[in-house]
Amino acid sequence: MTAMTPGSNVPLSAARVAVEVSAPVRLDVSGLLIAASGKVRSDDDFVFYNQPSGPGVTHRSGGGASPDAITVDTAAVPADIEKIVVTASPDAAGATFAGTEPTATVRDADTGAVIATFTPPQLSTETALVVVEIYRRAGAWKARAVGQGYANGLAGIATDFGVSVDEEPAAAAAPQAPQAPPQAPPAPVMAPPPPAPSMAPQPPAPPAPAAPPAPPAAPPGSGKINLDKGRVSLQKNQTVSLVKGGKPLLASVRMGLGWEPAYRGKDIDLDASVIAYGPQRNHIESCYFGRLTILGGAIQHSGDNLTGEGAGDDEAITVHLGGLPPEVTGLVFTVNSFSGQKFNQVAKAYCRLMDATTGEELVRFDLTGAEPRTGVMMAKFIRQFSGEWEMTALGEFVDSRTVKGMVKPGAKAL
Repeated sequence: MTAMTPGSNVPLSAARVAVEVSAPVRLDVSGLLIAASGKVRSDDDFVFYNQPSGPGVTHRSGGGASPDAITVDTAAVPADIEKIVVTASPDAAGATFAGTEPTATVRDADTGAVIATFTPPQLSTETALVVVEIYRRAGAWKARAVGQGYANGLAGIATDFGVSVDEEPAAAAAPQAPQAPPQAPPAPVMAPPPPAPSMAPQPPAPPAPAAPPAPPAAPPGSGKINLDKGRVSLQKNQTVSLVKGGKPLLASVRMGLGWEPAYRGKDIDLDASVIAYGPQRNHIESCYFGRLTILGGAIQHSGDNLTGEGAGDDEAITVHLGGLPPEVTGLVFTVNSFSGQKFNQVAKAYCRLMDATTGEELVRFDLTGAEPRTGVMMAKFIRQFSGEWEMTALGEFVDSRTVKGMVKPGAKAL
């Protein structure tokens, strides 16, 4: 084992190596595949907890109990990639490395044997680090200790290496440097004396220009996360990738839908359904109280609840993700008021996704707004090209008392 210092390097004795970065606080660890240009080829070369795999490079979440790691299979790294940059940033918003000594451990990914370690020295207000590089030199692979700090977080590192980020960084992505002292304010300029008033009639002053319109508000709940950090509570239009531990969730899941009876104590008959679509948004089948099993048993309905009474989920739909036919690329979960009452008369409607085997709640969406309509699209699943599914909270209302009237709106929502 070699203890590295900044700038030092060691040859790799294994074709597959894992770079762990540990600290007294939880860190987010990422990897970037860098070409000869010094940049990523595309955003697909940024490997992190929400995009856990790239060509020859994978992210492994420690789940808070062990360090996150980037694994590099050097034999599978594309020929036009010169190095893999491993980064780390504190998981807590706004946190710095002050008082924290992160340590990178380079291991043989197959045996766990330690090849090298590196602890960057003298850290203070950095919010992100380039910790080590796994790089190619003369046909051989090596690890180099870097320890370069950034003041503008992981977004700064990503931007520096050519990754498009959703939010514009607060400062240009560059290593920390001392700030220049503030310049003195300019001397005040004396205004000239006003001209003497004229006796001639003056034309009316032109109207003041209208103020520019305010920019549109950002859509609520933007952004995408995965299941690595535990239960996810979604807002409307927010998306969660059904990935856990770097692997797509392909086990059986249960979508529970619940609601309270209409106000003033009246019963309400709401019906939960799921509509399956193909790649062209074509309707394949619908699962509802009148058809409890579809797609050869890959989707199953719990049965009809006529009143909404009782604690817990009122109706549930089980989806065997790994058993869905390949032609099914989208699912839309809906709730309809068969009794004709509007959703502004329904209390506490929600949907929640659970592990069907353990009952663990994975994702929850509470419907916080309501409209005087009889149907609502609660959530959608979309199958990605990589094989995993993504769930998006919808909360979109429709005038329909049955699932049949939800097919066209559901297709538009995909």
